[in-house]
Amino acid sequence: MHMPDGLINAQVSIGAAVIAAGAITVGLKKSKGTLDSQTAPLAGLVAVFIFAFQMMNFPVAAGTSGHLMGGALASILVGPYVAILVMTVVVSLQALVFADGGLSALGLNLLNMGIVSIVVSTILFAGLMKLLPKTRISIIGVSATVAFISVLASAGAFVFEYSLGGNATYNIASVLISVMSVHVLIGIGEAIITGLTIGAILATRADLVYGARKFLPAHNLLIKESVVA
Repeated sequence: MHMPDGLINAQVSIGAAVIAAGAITVGLKKSKGTLDSQTAPLAGLVAVFIFAFQMMNFPVAAGTSGHLMGGALASILVGPYVAILVMTVVVSLQALVFADGGLSALGLNLLNMGIVSIVVSTILFAGLMKLLPKTRISIIGVSATVAFISVLASAGAFVFEYSLGGNATYNIASVLISVMSVHVLIGIGEAIITGLTIGAILATRADLVYGARKFLPAHNLLIKESVVA
């Protein structure tokens, strides 16, 4: 999913960079009132967690591998606006420090792995939770589901960008089949990691999970408070 330099032409790359910059600006403005003494350290920890897991590839199929994308996980843990900033830091560091993704493709990679996955997962999470019982099991299940779908959405965004300005000669139908089939498997890994992570945090400090605050009663959010006291 980390696109190298030159895969997509300059026009589409610049357009993606403009969209990404706009989303980052919105994230900065909207997150000012939410980065308190609890959320700011959590956002840093989420960024470190996603960064580390993006460095750990797992085998997928036919010699390919995948890694955690993290957009859905970030949006559920710290909210969509802070998640945009988290993913901006992660994807930018990957490109600048480890050359994982080209610098000219940074806007494309931010758009696909960060913004698209965050927008899709945020909308789906809220919509599905309105339909399901407001329980921890529902939150874990929905988290895993939207994580899976967010990977497919990001892969679909790449295919769309390639159809607009791909510099390679691969047939778009072949690209679609290849990319989507691989990312179905990557999405399963994303769903497992996201579900397990959200479940672990819900079991200890549910109040830290942004996505749980609206749907779980206040006394369930701090279920461990009496034990700690």
